[in-house]
Amino acid sequence: MSRSAPASKYDVVVIGAGPGGLTAAAILARAGLQVCVLEMDARPGGYLAGFRRKDFRFDSAIHWLNQCGPKGSVTRVFDLIGRDHPQARPQTRIRRHKSDVIDRLLTSDPDRLKAELIADFPHERKGIERFFKDAWYLGRSFDRSSSLLRARETMGPLERALFTMRRLRFALPFIKHLGYQGEKGIPRGLSRYFKDPGLHQLFASEQELLACLVPIGWAYFGDYQSPPEGGSQVFPEWLVHVITSLNGEVHYRCKVTRIRLEHGRCTGVVVDRKGESFEIRADQVIAACDVETLYERMLPPDAVPERLKQDLQDAVLYSSSVTVSLGLDVPAEELGFNEEMIFLHRHDVGRDEHGGEDPHKSGISILAPSLRDKSLAPPGMGTLTLYIPAEMRHHERWRTDEAWARGEAYEALKKEVADILIDRVERALAPGLREHIVICDIATPITHWRYTGNRGGSMMGAKPGKDNFKAGIAHYRTPVPGLLLGGHWAELGGGVPIAVKAGSNAALIILHDRKHPAFSTWRSYLDRSLPVEQVFDGPGLVPYAEDWVRQPTPSEKRQQRAAMDGRHSGPVSEQ
Repeated sequence: MSRSAPASKYDVVVIGAGPGGLTAAAILARAGLQVCVLEMDARPGGYLAGFRRKDFRFDSAIHWLNQCGPKGSVTRVFDLIGRDHPQARPQTRIRRHKSDVIDRLLTSDPDRLKAELIADFPHERKGIERFFKDAWYLGRSFDRSSSLLRARETMGPLERALFTMRRLRFALPFIKHLGYQGEKGIPRGLSRYFKDPGLHQLFASEQELLACLVPIGWAYFGDYQSPPEGGSQVFPEWLVHVITSLNGEVHYRCKVTRIRLEHGRCTGVVVDRKGESFEIRADQVIAACDVETLYERMLPPDAVPERLKQDLQDAVLYSSSVTVSLGLDVPAEELGFNEEMIFLHRHDVGRDEHGGEDPHKSGISILAPSLRDKSLAPPGMGTLTLYIPAEMRHHERWRTDEAWARGEAYEALKKEVADILIDRVERALAPGLREHIVICDIATPITHWRYTGNRGGSMMGAKPGKDNFKAGIAHYRTPVPGLLLGGHWAELGGGVPIAVKAGSNAALIILHDRKHPAFSTWRSYLDRSLPVEQVFDGPGLVPYAEDWVRQPTPSEKRQQRAAMDGRHSGPVSEQ
């Protein structure tokens, strides 16, 4: 278990208990290093932390999972940490596009959608077949991407040459699609396959051609999963269990205010905990937190080149969101919802407006998490999540002041936006929805920024793309020796697979630099695709008991208490 307060010295300190930081810490704990995770919030998980309202449990950000199936990179990393990890579940119904002119469903058998489109647009048959074929090739690239998990920083010269060849093979199917982006580029890209406006409507909200193709590719290779039973927050719960079982420590409400330097090298951190400031020394530090906060506030002004800081400020980021989490007094399926995510959009607005400021025009992503996982809501009840992209600059900074302080105007605005979204969903999909709402929690970009520290409340960090790649936005080694990045800023892209990849590589770089025998175990496992049984207790790894047990959700705890009360109040048999 974690100490009540951190010690004064560790092998490695990790800043941030999101999936990246916890993955790094779990790998290092399996290698027998003394590791300490410092989290500014009161619980682990970052965007996977989720939250509770009465007996409902809500996920913060998960729409679906990738790379969490049996062959996925996340599963592969987690298997070597401990085979007791939570298991994601495959999805059959994936995404439904719904407007007043279309209603199409993508499933784990994309050829069903292809056949449906060909039947409705027989004159576009050849183009539709080419479109789905190209999507299949993209899906195959992702399916083979486990060989790209390890970062170049952990490789020798020959390994880097081979890695470059593998990465080129991965990228080849993508290259011809890269130039088609935005309001004008998407129609041009789609017109390479088909010109009928009815087919273009299916992708009316996408911002790049790849976003039209990749979901179908993932579906061909079974790479859509739902979170494990108990919600996505069971991933961080399991990782914390592994860390603390192996004598590592995780401390909450510990805000790192400064990186400790000696002769230009990182030697630890300065921490504020409940108003008390203290130092923790460490041989190395992994920053699995917002990179702008790290470089601008935790380090001296001259520690990081101004050009790098400017490039990071100019980086193209994923948006934040407005997320409306609803607790219902009926199961979501009674209102007509199913397993898939529904994307509700308007055919009469522009592509950019689907991701714009006006909630009347934004595309709405709708999920029924309790339909996928009954443990998230009390019996006979359900949950629904509505999501639109949003930014902190929208709505005149959400009617906050210069310090982003929230007041009555902010509260009124977020309720107004939520009401618009609920009304749109009620009209299009679920008549009578409003009368079944018993919980309504509204998160804005301000909320996401407050709880994660991510710049702009970004959901996932820096987007993949030419500009971010050329600027070197993604990096593991910082300009400060002994200080590594280990969260979503270390890689381009987002989601659980990228976070786990970043955390894994930050840990592997440390093991590589220390010439630790566990590095060879991880390298053999990842590069040679060895069965986990062959290396689970390999050189350099300390045994882990694989004894994690998922804790009951709030609803399950209530049911257990009710069952106990029922037994205690039952008739007493005579002896």
